[in-house]
Amino acid sequence: MNYNIALIHGDGIGPEIVTEAKKVLDKVCDVYGHSFTYKNVLLGGASIDVHGIPLTQEAVDTAKSCDAVLMGSIGGDAKTSPWYKLEPSKRPEAGLLAIRKALNLFANLRPAYLYDELKEACPLKEDRIGDGFDMIIVRELTGGLYFGERKTEEVDGVMTAVDTLSYNENEIRRIAVKAFEIAGKRKKKVTSVDKANVLDSSRLWRKVVEEVAKDYPDITLEHMLVDNCAMQLVHNPGQFDVILTENMFGDILSDEASMVTGSIGMLSSASLNETSFGLYEPSHGSAPDIAGKGIANPIATILSAAMMLRFSLNLDKEADAVEAAVQEVLKEGYRTGDIMSEGCKKVGTVEMGDLIADKIK
Repeated sequence: MNYNIALIHGDGIGPEIVTEAKKVLDKVCDVYGHSFTYKNVLLGGASIDVHGIPLTQEAVDTAKSCDAVLMGSIGGDAKTSPWYKLEPSKRPEAGLLAIRKALNLFANLRPAYLYDELKEACPLKEDRIGDGFDMIIVRELTGGLYFGERKTEEVDGVMTAVDTLSYNENEIRRIAVKAFEIAGKRKKKVTSVDKANVLDSSRLWRKVVEEVAKDYPDITLEHMLVDNCAMQLVHNPGQFDVILTENMFGDILSDEASMVTGSIGMLSSASLNETSFGLYEPSHGSAPDIAGKGIANPIATILSAAMMLRFSLNLDKEADAVEAAVQEVLKEGYRTGDIMSEGCKKVGTVEMGDLIADKIK
């Protein structure tokens, strides 16, 4: 089969880690008889440098013409990069929000899984880790506070900023359906996270989620306030299966969950629309301080490519092969610096990509 893949190398370490993910995908093609046609797309700082804006319509159109998008990382050092002297609507991250909106990527999936080989890197005590954990955070991505009306103005002589948190029932329903569908293929439990004791938007969220739950009688639904969820992630992460939540809560909780695994450099993510189309990217940032040094961990991007194979291209066997290759390399003791522990063999970005590609069977 031939597939068209849009590649967004991005900023910082983005080009390095995307190159290694592409290397693994090319090996998948060799082993399984597929072919991928890659189309390069500029986004973020890389687009600003060429076009003066973080996202062009041409970039959106190219992405839409493909079967899926694989992305590195977006952004730079906010203190030193000239990108951050621009108004907020022209900064790198504005391009990321814009492409999500343009592609209608309303569902963000962020797995958080603790590899046995990386338990030493987990910051939690062993009695908190238990038998490990395997959760996925399903975050609504195109509504809420990040996309609501905002303004900063002087009111009675005092500068005042206003951000609006808005959700309608259709936005909530479609992300809830996605979460219950995913839970049906896992451990059949959804934890819906909100702040229903304070926010009207959360009370509507809870009401709609309960309505959706009636269509999935075999799946257990529990509600949890966001502050309690933040505590439970470090107290007993093994209790979670699928965490369903709104945009800002999901942004915060998914980063917390990623660090509980020991390194954000290990965690993939997918952003999906109502079809099989999706944008796949690592959960971590652009790490401009280590860009070009050949030490970045490419595993999160490689695992994001595996998610692309599974969710957008319906190539489950190939996705399994990539995930197995990552686990085998870890079992053999190879580590990048962020996950290094005593007795392991330290490797760089390119070598880690080579090792994983060589294990594809």
